[in-house]
This record gives sequence, structure tokens and C-alpha cells, in this order.
Amino acid sequence: MSGFFDFRRRIYKRPTAAALQYDPLKSEPPQVLATGRGVTAEQIVAVAKEHGIPLYQDAGLVEALSRLDVTDYIPRELYAVVAEVLAYVYRVDAEAKKKAG
Repeated sequence: MSGFFDFRRRIYKRPTAAALQYDPLKSEPPQVLATGRGVTAEQIVAVAKEHGIPLYQDAGLVEALSRLDVTDYIPRELYAVVAEVLAYVYRVDAEAKKKAG
């Protein structure tokens, strides 16, 4: 993951990442575990890859999540977008289980 320079606006954009925790057996909405920019974002992605956690890219969502505090539950306004992320994660997990055996 690396940042890029937008020559039209002359702005260097640092990578941004967020991590969520969700337990479908509980009634709470997903919770923010970590957010960060730059090196911290790269570390969040590295830890996710290390643990086989699927990665999902959505610049608008990560920007919204980065405005929340760690341990905050996601607000209702983000439920639909996060539901898409969870559906993606479940699909990836199901595919991995099929391949494994």
C-alpha cells in the first residue's frame, strides 16, 4: 500500500485504513478496532494480512470510519455500506472453506 500524489490538486494522499470487529451472535453493531493513516494504516493492513482477514477497499467508508473513535460502534448511517463489507467477507470466507476441503 502506498500513497500517491494528485498533480491536479498538488496534494499527497497518505494511505488510510480502518479495522472493524463484528460478532453476528451478539446484538451490537460492528465496532471500530483501529484507524490510521500513513505508517499506521500500513500496519493495520499488514496485521490483517498476517491473520488472513479479508481486505475491502472503499475510500469513502474508510474516511467515515477514521472520524470515529476506536471502540465506537458504527452509526446507523453506515449500516448499509458496512453490510456490503460483511457480505463480501462472508463470501470470501465461504470460498476459502470450499478450497480447504
